[in-house]
Amino acid sequence: MAFGLKKAELHKWKKKVKNGEIAFLTHYWLDDRFPGCYTVTKVGCIDREKLIKWGTYYNLQPEWIHDDKDFPHFDLFGDKQKEILKKEKLEDHIDKFNL
Repeated sequence: MAFGLKKAELHKWKKKVKNGEIAFLTHYWLDDRFPGCYTVTKVGCIDREKLIKWGTYYNLQPEWIHDDKDFPHFDLFGDKQKEILKKEKLEDHIDKFNL
């Protein structure tokens, strides 16, 4: 379940994804399959090959891509989420969600 997300943030992410950009969206999230993880960062791009290449840099496997027809994306959480946000210089995501 996602929460703590404004519609404008979601629309901005969707627009970037559809424009072929690597786009980041972090929000609060609860999923019983991942106890102790309270946030997720969705990293999406409509250009699947570009997304795969980006993911390879961070040792993310192509089969981990959520193949949403319009918004293919990786879900990042836990230590990997924070590591990638730091490397991508997205400290604002880290600060906003106290990661």
